[in-house]
Amino acid sequence: MKTELNTYNHVLFTGVTIRIRYLLWLFISNFFFLTNIPYPVFFKVFLLKLFGAKIGFKAVIKPWVTIKFPWNLEMGDHVWLGESVWIDNISFVKIASHTCISQGSIILTGNHDYGKRTFDLISRPITLEDGVWIGAKCMITGGVTIQSHAVISAGCIVNKSVEPYFIYGGNPLEKIKKRIIT
Repeated sequence: MKTELNTYNHVLFTGVTIRIRYLLWLFISNFFFLTNIPYPVFFKVFLLKLFGAKIGFKAVIKPWVTIKFPWNLEMGDHVWLGESVWIDNISFVKIASHTCISQGSIILTGNHDYGKRTFDLISRPITLEDGVWIGAKCMITGGVTIQSHAVISAGCIVNKSVEPYFIYGGNPLEKIKKRIIT
């Protein structure tokens, strides 16, 4: 059997309303998020909330942050999104309080079933619990929970959930040592 991409069914945009909402979001996102113009964070938070995101107190959102569907995003208090963070959230993404996602990291809820000729879309939520630090240029894949205060070292791919209060690194991902906070 062979892959037949012509049989793929794009299920994300099943109605006119969602298409219009997404097109409007793309315009807003391209103008106010994907730029070096230093728009104030409170304005970016206002726009995200306008499109359905739930965002806590004192977020930091640097330039060039991509958020696919704000209505599938919840952020707690004091969440930092570094430059060029990409939240590709076709499923729900929850980022708890005091969590830092460093520059260039990707939060990726979707994938495709390469075992089916129709290349069906697979999408699973991602949860980042309180106090998590995602290092620069990491990729977190769908279905993963990064438990409380875990640290993911720069450049890692995380495709399975990790335990709280540990530092992880390498590819494949390995537990390095206990995280001690003083």
